[in-house]
This record gives sequence, structure tokens and C-alpha cells, in this order.
Amino acid sequence: MSENITIEINGKKCSCQPGESVLKVALDYKINIPHFCFHEDLPIGASCRICLVAYEGKIVTSCSLKAKEGMSVSSEEKEVINLRKKNLELLLSQHQLTCLKCQKGDFCKSAEIMRKYQIESEVYLKPPTGCPLHKLGTAAELDADLCIGCNKCVEMCQKIGVGFLRLDGKGAKTHVAITENEKVDCIYCGQCTVHCPVGAAREQSHIDRVLEVLADPECITIAQMAPSIRCSIGEEFGAEPGTELTGECYTALRQLGFDYIFDVNFGADITTWVEAEELVHRIKNKGVLPMFTSCCPGWVKCMEFYYPDTLAHLTTSRSPQMHSGGAYKTWWAEKEGIDPKKIVTVSFMPCTSKKYESDQEKFLIDGMKPVDHVLTTREFATVLRRKGIELLSLAKSEADELGHYTGAAAIYGASGGVMESALRTAVHLMDGKELERLEFEEVRGMKGLKKAEIILDGQTIRVAVCATKANVDIVMEQLKQDPEAYHYVEVMACPGGCIGGGGQPIPTTNRIIAKRIAGLYKIDGKMAIRRAHENPQVKTFMEEYIAQLPKKRQKEILHTVYRKRERFE
Repeated sequence: MSENITIEINGKKCSCQPGESVLKVALDYKINIPHFCFHEDLPIGASCRICLVAYEGKIVTSCSLKAKEGMSVSSEEKEVINLRKKNLELLLSQHQLTCLKCQKGDFCKSAEIMRKYQIESEVYLKPPTGCPLHKLGTAAELDADLCIGCNKCVEMCQKIGVGFLRLDGKGAKTHVAITENEKVDCIYCGQCTVHCPVGAAREQSHIDRVLEVLADPECITIAQMAPSIRCSIGEEFGAEPGTELTGECYTALRQLGFDYIFDVNFGADITTWVEAEELVHRIKNKGVLPMFTSCCPGWVKCMEFYYPDTLAHLTTSRSPQMHSGGAYKTWWAEKEGIDPKKIVTVSFMPCTSKKYESDQEKFLIDGMKPVDHVLTTREFATVLRRKGIELLSLAKSEADELGHYTGAAAIYGASGGVMESALRTAVHLMDGKELERLEFEEVRGMKGLKKAEIILDGQTIRVAVCATKANVDIVMEQLKQDPEAYHYVEVMACPGGCIGGGGQPIPTTNRIIAKRIAGLYKIDGKMAIRRAHENPQVKTFMEEYIAQLPKKRQKEILHTVYRKRERFE
């Protein structure tokens, strides 16, 4: 790494590396230069022409301008502002007429910029694309008429190894579209939504459904949030990435009117127990190996569409939200004397594919969905803003009975976390001993493909952790060459795992993801109990309830099945 240089942006001296994007430097120093098409992990296209600055007598895009020692730029000169305003009028023509957030009065970055520059969206008439709203399963959707052609969704879709999206049309009609290649399908990960600056790619909203059940006195409402939410939701309100707000979130959910505040982490501890048991059984009985994790529905969709011949390798364990949701409507409802049909479970997730997962009939228990509705991190923030709840100023509170969890659950949100959690319990199941070293540093971090060897009961277990389909393809090719290359493989559809999921705050970059991950591991490190099989509530559920049920009923609550998926399924 070269020595830092000093540049000046709007009169503020900034230290950076030579050749860095001036816009990136400005963002690092919290200097607000409006922009749409810049993302620090993707190629610089300079297509939106909004991040303009004056430099050496010229007006240039700050995203493509490279830092040089002693340079001085300004984003506030009158000529720059006038040209930026003109470009905004062209780019966001009719935005407020078609944007769902604007129509509902919710926070919209585009609308905020328009207000700042006093722009009316009707100055220019943008020709309609003629494309209908395209639904990506029940997870996300594409609105071509909102698209500004920045190409970030396409680039990200290609980067993660899917390649489902493309740009179509010319000039003002340039818009996002889907590939015509029938061998390529969306996996519902939502990376397009977290990389779209204008809401043209967005989650399918469950907000109205949730507000409706909260207003219904006949419904018994349960809120549960995923591990990742607590270390990312604060970004929506100005907190640093990785800031842990578990207690504040519980308080906010109570203020929204939920009857019970539980936690998906409780379900994560169940998943660890079930998955570790299956892993140990397969290893000891020479079952189908390697065993792949299955708690990421984007990955499961990927496996079912792209690799249907390998479905036997997926663990049959349900995901954390499905395990906890199932526990609420069986064990807990019976224990509390509550009619399970009155229970409405709402999950708060960093993910769009969890919406798709919650809608699948295969998860029904006695005709009931374990999880009824799913809100992303962004939707959670939207609801809090609508209700005037200031998250960062709230006092902390505790979850209710089924909100207790271990450190093993907290790290589920990070790539490698599911693997590490399962290994902590698998060691116990293999030889009855407990690990002295709980941290598996080999499977931690942002690297897209990580490999390690772990000793379980004297046996060397080869494991791999991969994030995104691009890295899955590498592992699958390795397994073609050597079917015994691994015993256990964790897969997440999104970079960094769930913590970099498609429902997370915008922007989500690798640097931001790393900070969020650090927050999760910090939670794990300070927990009194860090192994899933030591969670008292989970022990009661598994040993005193599940163990007493017939095998068929156990499978209905804890396990799932897979099948080959066709395109758009």
C-alpha cells in the first residue's frame, strides 16, 4: 500500500490513497455528494452524471476522478449545482408518479435529493417502457419504468454468478430486464434490490399486511428478528455499521404493538441441534457426503434449479425462522393453551428470499404457515419511520420467553457462522466432549470461499464455506473431480452471508458488511452460553417435546424436502 496523500474536497482536507475515487473519499469523510450509479465494489460507470465536481476549470464526475496529491475539488459551485439539477430532472423524470415509496409518503432517497434541489418530476416526460411489473417469485420485483439504467443490479447479478438480469432498450427507454436464456433463473437473493439506488428493483412489500394484523384484536402477534437485523438496522437512522441494537429493537417491536417478542436466534439454536445431529449421523453411518447447509432459501433455490442431481446432499433441516415459527405454533401454543390458528408470526429478516421461503406449502404444519409475513431490514425501518419511533433513542428491553439464545445463534448472520455453530455442537454429539476453543477462525471472514480441516472424535473433517453462486460453482467443480473433497459445506447466496443480504440497508458494501460481521462476533464473545445444545429452552423443546413425538410428527416440525425447480418457480 502506498503512502497516503492529501486532497481537498469542499475546503476539507482528506487523507486517502493515490488513485482512489474522489467520490469514495468524500463518502468516507461524510461529505455529501449526491450520486446514484457509484458502488465501491462494482465497476465505475459514471452514467448518472449526478456526482459532479469542479476541478481545474472543468466539471467532471467525482466517481471517475482519481485522487492526486494536493488536488482541490468542489461540489458546491453554482455551475455544478445547476448542471446537477438539470441531470436530476432528466434522470428522475416522473419518479414520484411511479415510486411506491413516494406514493405512500415513505422515505425515498431519490425524493430527498429532489426536494433538496427543488426538482419537480414532471419537468420532462419520460416515455413509458411498456414493460409490466416483473415478479421475482414472491421475493422481489422489477419496475422498468423507475429504472435509470445505472446497471448496478446487472453487474451485481453477474458478480455473484447468476447473470439473470440485463439492460434493454435505448436512450430514455433503457431499463432493467431479464435474460432470455432459459437455463438461467433468479435465485431470489435480492442483491439487485440492495444495489438499486432508485427502487426499480425492490422487495415485495409485506408492510400493509403486517400493519393490518397488528390492528386486528383477534390476532396473537409474534415478532422475531434475525441475527443480522440487530447489527444493521441502525444504519437506516445514522448509526455506524455493526452497532448492536438488540434491546432497542425489542422495545421498538413492543411499541409497534406486537403481543410477544421472540427471536429467530432461538430457531437458529434449534437448527444447529438438528443439523449437527444429521451431520454426525451421516459421518458415522457413511451417509451422503458432503452435507450442504440449507438455511439460505436463495441457495436452496439455486441447488434445486442449477444442481437438481445433488439434492440428496442438502441437510433436511429446516431454516431458523421455520424452526422457531413451527415451535411457536405447536409446542409453545400447546404449553400456553393458545389456539395456534390465531397466531400470526412476523419475521424481520435481512433477506428477500425469506419471503419466498415463508410462502412455500411444503413448510405447512397442520395447514398453518410457520411464518406468516416477512419484513426486510429496510421495511422494518420504514414502519418505524411511519410510526414516529426513534430507534436510536429507545431504552433497551428484553425479549419474551422464547427470545433467549446462545452465542452460536448470534453468528448465523455471518458467512461461516452456521458452520461454526454446527461444529461446536457436532463435537459434543460425536464424543460427548466440549470444545475448549469455540472460535473457528478458519471459516470466518469476507473471503468468498474458505476451506478448513477440523478434528472431530479423532477424524479429520474437511469443510468449505462459500458465499454466492460464483463460489458454489467452484466447489461443485471440485466435487466432480474429487467427490470426497469435503464432508460439510456451508453456502449462503449473498456476499458475507445473511449480513450482506438483499433486504439490508442501502448502501451495502464489503467494508460495511465486515463491520456488521464484527458486531455479530462481538455478541457471541460476550454470551454466557455459546453452544446451541446448551440453550435451556431449546433443550426443553428438543428433549421433552420433540423426542416424545412420533417420528413422522418430528419430521413435520423439524425437517423439509426438496425437488427440482423449473424456471420462475
